[in-house]
Amino acid sequence: MDSQSRGVQHHHHDGGSAQAPSANSAVAADKPFTDPVCGMNVSAAPDRSVAHAGQDYYFCSAGCMAKFRSNPQFYLNRAETPAPAVSAEGAIYTCPMHPEIQKTAPGSCPLCGMALEPLMPALDDEENPELVDFRHRFWWTLPLSVAVFGLAMFGHLLFPEGIRHQNIVELVLSTPVVCWAGWPFFVRCVQSVRNGSPNMWTLIGAGVVAAYGYSLVATFAPGWFPLTFATHGGRVGVYYEAAAVIVSLTLLGQILELRARSQTSAAIKSLLGLAPRTARRIRADGAEEDVPLTHVHVGDALRVRPGEKVPVDGKVAEGESAVDESMLTGEPMPVTKRPGDKVIGATLNTSGSLVIHAEKIGSATMLSHIVQLVAQAQRSRAPMQRIADVVAGYFVVIVIAIALLTLLGWGFFGPAPSWVFGFVNAVAVLIIACPCALGLATPMSIMAATGRAATQGMLFRDAAAIEALHKVDTLIVDKTGTLTEGKPAFEHLVAAPGFGEDEVLRLAASIDQGSEHPLAHAIVAEARRRGMALEKPESFESSSGIGVRGVVSGRRLALGNTALMDAEQVDWHGLTSQAEALRSEGASVMYLACDARLAGLLAVSDPIKASTAEALEGLRAAGLTVIMATGDGLTTAQSVARKLGITEVHGEVTPQDKLLLVERLQKEGKVVAMAGDGINDAPALARADVGIAMGSGTDVAINSAHLTLVKGDLRAIARARVLSFDTVRNMRQNLGFAFIYNALGIPLAAGLLYPLTGYLLSPMIAAVAMSLSSVSVITNALRLRRASP
Repeated sequence: MDSQSRGVQHHHHDGGSAQAPSANSAVAADKPFTDPVCGMNVSAAPDRSVAHAGQDYYFCSAGCMAKFRSNPQFYLNRAETPAPAVSAEGAIYTCPMHPEIQKTAPGSCPLCGMALEPLMPALDDEENPELVDFRHRFWWTLPLSVAVFGLAMFGHLLFPEGIRHQNIVELVLSTPVVCWAGWPFFVRCVQSVRNGSPNMWTLIGAGVVAAYGYSLVATFAPGWFPLTFATHGGRVGVYYEAAAVIVSLTLLGQILELRARSQTSAAIKSLLGLAPRTARRIRADGAEEDVPLTHVHVGDALRVRPGEKVPVDGKVAEGESAVDESMLTGEPMPVTKRPGDKVIGATLNTSGSLVIHAEKIGSATMLSHIVQLVAQAQRSRAPMQRIADVVAGYFVVIVIAIALLTLLGWGFFGPAPSWVFGFVNAVAVLIIACPCALGLATPMSIMAATGRAATQGMLFRDAAAIEALHKVDTLIVDKTGTLTEGKPAFEHLVAAPGFGEDEVLRLAASIDQGSEHPLAHAIVAEARRRGMALEKPESFESSSGIGVRGVVSGRRLALGNTALMDAEQVDWHGLTSQAEALRSEGASVMYLACDARLAGLLAVSDPIKASTAEALEGLRAAGLTVIMATGDGLTTAQSVARKLGITEVHGEVTPQDKLLLVERLQKEGKVVAMAGDGINDAPALARADVGIAMGSGTDVAINSAHLTLVKGDLRAIARARVLSFDTVRNMRQNLGFAFIYNALGIPLAAGLLYPLTGYLLSPMIAAVAMSLSSVSVITNALRLRRASP
């Protein structure tokens, strides 16, 4: 038996007699009061009241009353203080290209100068302040840029003899654009130099300052330059229009980029929007009232009416209904829920009325867990990005060197006016060589892919898991809870000589009360169904993967597989024939030893999931080798494997055995994924190239895994693998585009094609190309949001 043990969260309502109401506080029984702990409207119930400082306070439950008694002043002060407005205060901001950068306020990244964005988006997030600022600067100065550009093109018609006057007019028009609209560029350019991390703003700042500064000197001191440098066609050459238009186009590119980047957080915002605002709580007296979701406690009884969302994670206590879980699991068909079934918060109740008991609230719910995992994955770095990081580290310095070579090459060896050509081309090189597209190539793909995966019930832990999954060629699967439903039912019991059947079942169920393994639940449920009085174990030990040990009523018990019996030196062979007959039918068999004597065996059957056969067929068709490794008996495992077409089976394996199996396959050159749901799977999940946990499994398994399937459906592995292929291809497209763009753009801007074509690249066209490169990378990444794996 794959024995598991997890901590069980309990919610206690502390009892105790309430203090008597004070004599000076006569209240009407029907007057509504406010519970100072949770804020609910409550009636004046004498058994739920506390007198403090001459005033009576009433509570919705004994739990709230106990909290108030422990620290009355805290709750009274909190009640008197108005609730703060929801704001971004306390939010953490990070850079999409450098997630290690985290600040407590909006701003720019000290490494790349990119605008920071919230680490965890919120539904009420306001528009990016940098987007608002850039848009304001762009629209206010755009008319000036258009005007100075028009003068540069057609000014000779307005100033046929007064070129100096034209230059002054262009100076007046372009100065607000460069000095005000372009001010953020210069700030970041200076920061990049000061921090020793040259980036795109270093290039843009240098290009704009070069064009504007040269034009300024040429306007007021044209004699400072040689004729071949300062004039062309008898006219003094200035480039105010280039400086102004570069600023405007860069602002436009940043506006488009920031708007596109904001869409990558849409997945998290859509998940946050799923949670209902209120819950309908059933009070102890049977009355019902709507309360804020933040006032729900573990153990509360909640009613979920048709058409309402399930408020928190819990278990159905009454009623039957079909619940639509597609928004979290990707499962298209509603799932019928009956008493005892688990429900997930934020899913939609479609038909009948349900009463549920809250089990997980706040940050412990599945929805909160999903949001946290998606945010964590979106900020992780893909291994593929390392190439871009290495290139970007030297990129800006190389570009500045190329710009200087362009200036000197054209100046000394180009046709007249050679220095004019050299200057224009050098500015074009600085502007077009934006490393932003290179830095955004993989982060944007990862953000889009993880958001899309979350809506399909697939939660990647980091970018490396997405990149690794498409390489997997071998899949190891656990049996219980992975291939099977994980909801076993008691099937049969055989008592050994000297023991009665009821005694065997009672002892086994008593020791299994401490285990959370599904097989243990089946045994305990059967004992309770028969009305047996179970005893509390005096000691309990879980031997993960083989069974449990403990002491009940002074008797030393061991319940598990043959490996546990051998470890306890118990002869189990007397019931071999009965055990093999049950295993051949697919049942899981556990032996019970009492004081080192074989007491009997218990058989529990766990049906195969309806989706398992289809999932394995699809995985094999995709070229994966599927291997079963289970702590269950080998005969049982082989019976299940035959039904599913699995040829390699490992039975009665320990957690260490599973870990060694993963390592052996990896040494053989295999890329291994491990799928499981139990504590005994955790070491193998962590060691595998990709660990895949069932969302219905233990927290230890989920925390050890690289990918969590919310629904626990193996078909999602095939979907996740397709998404992995799509994401890796998308990242390669982005990186390829960024490299090709710079490989072609820089030589073109340097004028290397001039001898063949007679054309040069204007700095203004270079600014357009620079802006569009980042936008195109982001747009390509956003295609993953519409992927249908």
